[in-house]
Amino acid sequence: MVHPLNAYETLVNRRRFLANSGMGLGTAAMASLVTGPRIASASPAGSAHGTTDDLPPGCHVPPKAKRVIFLFMAGAPSQLDLFDYKPDLQKHFNQALPPSVSMGQRVTAMTRGKEQLVMPSPFKFEQKGQSGLWMSELLPQMSTQVDKLCFIDSMNTDAINHDPGKTSFCTGSEIPGKPSMGAWLSYGLGTLNKDLPDYVVMPSAHWSGKVNVQALYSRLWGSGFLPSKHQGTSFQTSGDPVLFLSNPTGVDAGVRRRMLDSLDQFNQKHFAEIGDPEIETTIAQQEMAFRMQTSVPELTDIADESQETLDLYGPEVTQPGSYARNCLLARRMAERDVRFIQLFHRGWDHHSRLPENLRGQCQDVDQPTAGLLRDLEQRGLLEDTLVVFAGEFGRTVYCQGKLDAETYGRDHHPRCFTALLAGGGIKGGMRYGTTDEFSYNVVSDPVHVRDLHATMLHQLGVDHRQLTFPFQGLDQKLTGVEPSRVVKEIIA
Repeated sequence: MVHPLNAYETLVNRRRFLANSGMGLGTAAMASLVTGPRIASASPAGSAHGTTDDLPPGCHVPPKAKRVIFLFMAGAPSQLDLFDYKPDLQKHFNQALPPSVSMGQRVTAMTRGKEQLVMPSPFKFEQKGQSGLWMSELLPQMSTQVDKLCFIDSMNTDAINHDPGKTSFCTGSEIPGKPSMGAWLSYGLGTLNKDLPDYVVMPSAHWSGKVNVQALYSRLWGSGFLPSKHQGTSFQTSGDPVLFLSNPTGVDAGVRRRMLDSLDQFNQKHFAEIGDPEIETTIAQQEMAFRMQTSVPELTDIADESQETLDLYGPEVTQPGSYARNCLLARRMAERDVRFIQLFHRGWDHHSRLPENLRGQCQDVDQPTAGLLRDLEQRGLLEDTLVVFAGEFGRTVYCQGKLDAETYGRDHHPRCFTALLAGGGIKGGMRYGTTDEFSYNVVSDPVHVRDLHATMLHQLGVDHRQLTFPFQGLDQKLTGVEPSRVVKEIIA
């Protein structure tokens, strides 16, 4: 009987001929693209910052954070109703936004040609914590954590619609197809653990399911032109946390192990012949999938959590797929050194009935977010975990629909909005950047999304200018080719 490997070796067909002739000439070049940039990116740091021998692999500066928990509020929360307190707006109620404020800036098709009437927030604000920062009544639990939080009120972006806005925030570019931030970190810094992915994504949606929920796309956590092993792994809201995690009926762990060993031999043989780095990625992902059959069920089983811990996150923590449950899982992943943990909570797109829908969204996220910060702190994890809470842009001061305290909505606003940061070497109990009295324009200390990315990378020990990958004739970077800076004023 002919061994399968021998049969494979003697098999010559058109597909194999094309693979060998096409890939054979480019194998060395392809290998340099995959392995070269990370080494090259570390070398300049040695001259700029002294020796890198005492730094973790891939780092250019001493890191203050080991991991990121990115709480992405998909749909764009209203900064006016939650964070950016503007008490003087009451005197402008029902007045047209002055042209000296709007300055002919771009608006969406939903606003174009319509009157822009100012609608102050109907919600109460109070000063909280020792820092005395203003917070909305809609976030009573997060208000208890203000001394841990850095509020960047001067965030701004170029995108005015959801898809390019989310794509820009997650990948550094409005153009689809670029690597996500988690993929860049996996590529540049490597893994912290061997049994779970470097990058995990967990979606959830608004509690009522009755509001406009924007779609999510896998490219938001994709690897783009980086090797595909760096893409995010999306956890499902029901069934197996990861698709096809369970073995089929009649297949046990021993059978699965033998199947993988045999498949590995074929893959290694194929890689030796054509040198395609994606074959190595396939091998690594198959081995990771096998280990995840044990590690993921252990991760997602919260039976060992105390009632005191569960109470931190609120009653919805018992519901798989809820934002509260995902926050608890994020803490468990942080304990297990998952590098980049991204929660997408949808339902913030409030073009109408904003008060009702915003209350619901805040009910979803308020206690779980505060509980996550408390839990990380009491376990000693907040110090080296960077937590980011943000949406893709902000909301306008003028209303959409009737000027009514219950039915009004707000349009997209990229000119200024608020992002919250905590832990990971970031100063707490402070605000950075200011906006005008209409929360329409940045007045001082603007922070573009690119600047936020540069700052996040810096806290993880990475110089955003030096983490590169050559693609299409350009040394590609997360922050792109436009000017960007590390916001050093918020770093502890």
